[in-house]
Amino acid sequence: MLQEISIKNFAIIEEIHLSFENGMTILTGETGAGKSIIIDAMNLLLGGRASSDFVRHGATKAEIEGLFYFEKTPELKNLLQELGFEEVESELILRREIFANGRSVCRINGQMVNLSTLRQIGEFLVDIHGQHDNQELMNAKNHLHLLDEFGDEQFEEKKHHYKSKFERFKTLRQQLTLRQKNEQEFAQRIEILQFQAEEIEAAAINLTEDEQLLHRREKLNNIKSIADALSVAYLALDDEDSDYSSLNNIRTTMSELDAISSYDPEYQDLADKTAESYYVLEDVAAQLQRIMSDLEFNPSELLQIEDRILSLNTLKKKYGPELTDVLNYLEKVQLELSELTGSENDSERLEKAVKVAQKELIEASKVLNTARHEIAQELEKDIKHELADLYMEKADFKVKFEAGKFSSNGNEHVEFFIQTNPGEGFKPLAKTASGGELSRLMLAIKSSFSRRENKTAIVFDEVDTGVSGRVAQAIANKIYKIATNGQVLAISHLPQVVAIADTQFYIEKASTDEITTSTVRKLSFDERVKEVAKMLAGDDLTKEALAQAKRLLSH
Repeated sequence: MLQEISIKNFAIIEEIHLSFENGMTILTGETGAGKSIIIDAMNLLLGGRASSDFVRHGATKAEIEGLFYFEKTPELKNLLQELGFEEVESELILRREIFANGRSVCRINGQMVNLSTLRQIGEFLVDIHGQHDNQELMNAKNHLHLLDEFGDEQFEEKKHHYKSKFERFKTLRQQLTLRQKNEQEFAQRIEILQFQAEEIEAAAINLTEDEQLLHRREKLNNIKSIADALSVAYLALDDEDSDYSSLNNIRTTMSELDAISSYDPEYQDLADKTAESYYVLEDVAAQLQRIMSDLEFNPSELLQIEDRILSLNTLKKKYGPELTDVLNYLEKVQLELSELTGSENDSERLEKAVKVAQKELIEASKVLNTARHEIAQELEKDIKHELADLYMEKADFKVKFEAGKFSSNGNEHVEFFIQTNPGEGFKPLAKTASGGELSRLMLAIKSSFSRRENKTAIVFDEVDTGVSGRVAQAIANKIYKIATNGQVLAISHLPQVVAIADTQFYIEKASTDEITTSTVRKLSFDERVKEVAKMLAGDDLTKEALAQAKRLLSH
């Protein structure tokens, strides 16, 4: 229910604060006093489209804030959790600010949200109906959704089962259509992928060879410099044609030191170290000789290395930039090839799968349609009973089904039809009735649906236009009956409707040369008597009018 609403600098309202209770609350006042402005403010609070025109003249922004309490609304709690409001238990504070520059800010429990989120939440909180409500009830596109709201959990399971079958059929049919339309593209794609896979696989890539090849190429390109350096180094160590090579000199040093080693331990130490150096350098000379004997320049090897490096660089340029990227690309190509050439994607298999899915969809649609027809019969009886309460006992209501294309909601179109008098024939609800009849039709339908919908509050904005007398009393009783299931806020000029309400607020305006201001106050019982009497007899408050008003209020 709507517990409180605060409106500031909105249109002609400077600032008002209203607290509501369960049951039926009526808003009355002179024409133009601002009754509908309060409803406009509620609409914006629930996600309606804003305009800077709503900002009171001279103010920088308009502010609307509402406190809502909800209890038996699991769908709302689930939606709040999906939107990130997991800690919300039973209360919501909605706030809307409309700035003079056209900017709008929405908040839920202090958290800033976009307009779409505010509207999603608002749809669960308040249902607003005007005297010419041609949106939900009067739009045949919404009738299927309204009918489904009459369904129970078992119906929802059937609906969900149908939807899953429809999505399965839709997906398979799209795959088949795509396959059939693009057979040539599939073949070309497979050919490209096979070429790429073969090209990479043929290279037999080794992730370490890239660096090894570059190193080997550099060595072969510098083979002469390497050979010259090795030769010079060897001759410097051990030149057989020279008596002054390094090894010969060290041998001489070693012999001389060895000859005097017995005279001093230090000489012996020098002799030992010289001997170690000699044998190490002797090994180096032997290794240099072996390397030089093995060293050779092979032009064909260099060509092979250059070709290999070129091949790898080509692959890296196509699929790289590194060899690891090339191998990763190969994995992707192999996976796509498997998907495109696998038996599960061939046209014949898809055709069989589509036929099976279509059969399952048809069966699911039959189950769903049967359930909907049963719900429709229940709804027809319910609304016909409601119409009888509103002195339209000769009227009849029918839910008509028409076969259509398969969609996520089924394969039948649904539209509400009404027959106001016997013999006239059923006509679409959207094209039916005078103002008074339309008010009663809408109220009957709303009364039926209000017991199924999970709205916390319902607002009626002059839905009783065009009726009087006993019909007016019947409408008053019907609105009050709806209020017994929750909370109803109504604007009305009918004394019967005003009198039956539990609470009455009076909206009035005061004007100066510069500005008009709307205010609101809760009426006492005596004040209500006077207001109802004015509705009955005008400004001339006779004893009879006051007595009749008191009788109406003492229901």
